[in-house]
Amino acid sequence: MCSIMGSTVKIDMGVYLRGFEKTKSRGPDMSRMSETGQGALSFHRLAIMDLDETGMQPFESGGDVCVCNGELYGFRPEKKRLEGMGYTFVSDSDCEIILPLWREYGTKMFGMLDAEYAMIIYDAKTDSYIAARDPIGIRPLYYGYVKQEYIDDAMMFGISDGAGKDSGIIFASEPKNIEGIVDEIKPFPPGHYYKDGKFVCYDDISSLEGNKYAGEDTGCCEDDLDTIYQKIHDKLIEGVRKRLDADAPIGFLLSGGLDSSLVCSISQKLMPGKPIRTFAVGMDVDAIDLKYAREVADYIGSEHHEIIITKDDVIGALETVIETLGTYDITTIRASMGMYLMCRAIRETTDVRVLLTGEISDELFGYKYTDFAPSAEAFQQEAAKRVHELHMYDVLRADRCISVNGIEARVPFGDLDFVRYVMALDPMKKLNTYGKGKYLLRRAFDEKFGDYLPEDILWREKAAFSDAVGHSMVDDIKEYAGSQYNESQFRFLCKKYSYHAEPFTKESLLYREIFEKYYPGQAGMVKDFWMPNKEWEGCDVDDPSARVLSNYGASGL
Repeated sequence: MCSIMGSTVKIDMGVYLRGFEKTKSRGPDMSRMSETGQGALSFHRLAIMDLDETGMQPFESGGDVCVCNGELYGFRPEKKRLEGMGYTFVSDSDCEIILPLWREYGTKMFGMLDAEYAMIIYDAKTDSYIAARDPIGIRPLYYGYVKQEYIDDAMMFGISDGAGKDSGIIFASEPKNIEGIVDEIKPFPPGHYYKDGKFVCYDDISSLEGNKYAGEDTGCCEDDLDTIYQKIHDKLIEGVRKRLDADAPIGFLLSGGLDSSLVCSISQKLMPGKPIRTFAVGMDVDAIDLKYAREVADYIGSEHHEIIITKDDVIGALETVIETLGTYDITTIRASMGMYLMCRAIRETTDVRVLLTGEISDELFGYKYTDFAPSAEAFQQEAAKRVHELHMYDVLRADRCISVNGIEARVPFGDLDFVRYVMALDPMKKLNTYGKGKYLLRRAFDEKFGDYLPEDILWREKAAFSDAVGHSMVDDIKEYAGSQYNESQFRFLCKKYSYHAEPFTKESLLYREIFEKYYPGQAGMVKDFWMPNKEWEGCDVDDPSARVLSNYGASGL
């Protein structure tokens, strides 16, 4: 991961640089800033493609400037095509093609990219700023309007509060970069670009409208099951293949669950020369995932590493994790504890700078609670909602836990072509009518398609990461939170936050109190709590853990 920041107006440089330095850990290798017209663009680099200094950003050409935190897959053929059009390049960085693409295609280029990215462009010809974010929001981007007290006096004339052409807007990779500089921090909407003071949607990947795989009559892909299995198989392999392209060392997070196990198995088959490096985490007293991760590692022949954590590790890191995440969401924080501690250990003990993970599969194929979906239409609506909001929850977790440790996250299940295909499938085929969740994905990698995983792993019941690290982890956090408040304190303090996402347990109150310490008044950055759909029978629960659902079954064994 890298860190970007850009202001469309001149602001107090001391304030700007202090904000920018807060995400130095995202890009520890090198930092640079370019003055652009009336503002500035800045970049902290984590070198992944083209490791020498020629790949350093901001890239500049003919007065135009850009910064991009991203990976542009398949950039080499595009670069060759641009060279044939007369463009020259000084590096092997994928992001150097952005300015030539901008000159040729303008805003149309955002819909052309097979990429995960957040970028800011300064267009010298129009003296204006453009920003954009990938359709899922895998790469983070936030914005806000600069407080008048920080804007250079010479620019005060003509700057309105969010209404003008650029209006003193500032963009940054994380909320901490601009906390205090703006009144309200907002997540940049995925699949949108900003230009001339407006946000324009160029790709709503959660919708079937415009989906190239959607059928004409029902709107759903009309492939039969055998075709579906084959395409899921092929498209996921291609999504993994793209994400193995890096000039820096690669590692793999392995929980022993279906999703991460598939990513690791596919990767090992694609890189048969030597064992891939896999990493698993678990509590010291009751880890569930470790034995399954070890089984997968032995099966595929990876170089496997286990990180063991304790109650003291978890409680000791809790405040750091919440500050890192910039959220108060219960599910996100719980699932981040093991991931953060694991990634910290990876950073401290290895040279790995890229990690492949298994996020996003749940939102596409269903989770334990979607077994309760009352209809195929309800399942599809829930999937669309979850994909649309991913950038505030699971995607945010993976980004922050990994990037704060100076490592880049790559998410094969977030491959745009793969997501579009699965979203377009008839939801009747995705409903759990098979007696096993994620049935389509499991069948796509059964023995018919090759030897990927042990049978018991391929058909293992889904277990939430925060639970499978060890049930004791969540129990320890709940116990700690319970010790912080008596009942009257709890009721009184919860009411402080009744205006948005009011806490409803002592654990959620503790999270909110820590969040407000670092991001006062910014709770609106997160839509709400990531919980099962309470409108569905069987899902009206007061805890996000799948452990409270009646169908949890053998997930915790």
